Amino acid sequence: MKTFKRVMALVMVAALCLCCFAACGSDNGSTTTTAGAAETTASADESKAPAADGAAFKIGSTGPLTGDAAIYGTAVMNAAKIAVDEINAEGKIKFEFKAEDDVADGETAVNAYNTLVDWGMQILMGPVTSGAAIAVGAKTYEDRVFSLTPSGSSTDIIDGKDNFFQVCFTDPNQGVGSADYMAENMKDAKVAVIYRNDDAYSQGIRDTFAKEAKAKGIEIVYEGTFTKDRSTDFSVQLTAAKNANADTIFLPIYYQPASVILKQANDMGYAPTFFGVDGMDGILTMEGFDTKLAEGVMLLTPFSADAEDERTQAFVAKYKEAYGEIPNQFAADAYDAIFIIAAALQEAGCTADMTAEEICEKLVAVMPNLKIDGLTGEGMTWSTTGEVSKAPRAVVIKDGVYVTPGK
Repeated sequence: MKTFKRVMALVMVAALCLCCFAACGSDNGSTTTTAGAAETTASADESKAPAADGAAFKIGSTGPLTGDAAIYGTAVMNAAKIAVDEINAEGKIKFEFKAEDDVADGETAVNAYNTLVDWGMQILMGPVTSGAAIAVGAKTYEDRVFSLTPSGSSTDIIDGKDNFFQVCFTDPNQGVGSADYMAENMKDAKVAVIYRNDDAYSQGIRDTFAKEAKAKGIEIVYEGTFTKDRSTDFSVQLTAAKNANADTIFLPIYYQPASVILKQANDMGYAPTFFGVDGMDGILTMEGFDTKLAEGVMLLTPFSADAEDERTQAFVAKYKEAYGEIPNQFAADAYDAIFIIAAALQEAGCTADMTAEEICEKLVAVMPNLKIDGLTGEGMTWSTTGEVSKAPRAVVIKDGVYVTPGK
């Protein structure tokens, strides 16, 4: 009897192991996202990894799919779906993708992250916004989940977290880049700055811009601030900028308050050159906004949809076909992010049956060795602290689209 019981116990253990193995290997590479997308069949870059065996890595993402910042989150999820489908079609590595709405709120983002962990997420591509990424960062560090935010730009996201990397350039880099561009191309400008002083993104860019502007001899004639609760009336700031003879207004802010500033400046007959950063990308697709008000607005961004290289043209055409609009920088960042993750996984020799912790340690080790050509930068590299190295470029809004200055 004892022998029979021992045999039966071994049979039951074997059966349980077989079930667990089947669960790990049953993914079919399909994608799941709340944003929706069209199927695509482009190929991915060549890699060192062997062909996938049918199992899929689970990539999760959080971002604002509803609410005021939905333009950002929707663009990220749409482009991520395109990239995932391309990689899955190529077949060397497979992804399953799931997105959760965090409405650009830190607490909601943490809840969304926990939902993805329960789903079995092995890698986080997100969050989309800086505040949400900062809130989630401590959790990913504690859980050892490798994280790559496509568009969170605050240095606080990656500070002290070896597992968190960025695709977009940081807030300090945007401030420095904007000042350097003005110094080279707008030498005699009299600059006013309007920024949100209760937002880490806006404050961080303003701080480095002001420091670099002083070093480069750019004249700042006025600075005005606002808070989230006071972002519907900028008459005081605009009047002060006009009275200070500012011919350029630097706006290190998001597109929603920027749209109000553009309208109110137009209403008062004030027409300086407006110079923004990546948070203003999305203003052209903002519901109810008259795009004529944005004519001549300049942005510093790593992506221009009118670029003539084959990679950009193919992505823009595919995105327009799937979603009926021109992709913004956030979409391009997300597309690059998925391919960066794929390259890192293959470089590290990861397999889909690994735990999130095992994958994290391997990716942390290889990220500083990667060099990626993407939509948002040629030869992108990463420091051990998570910052990306790539050059921003300036675009100007002309006839309702972004174009390279001088075109």
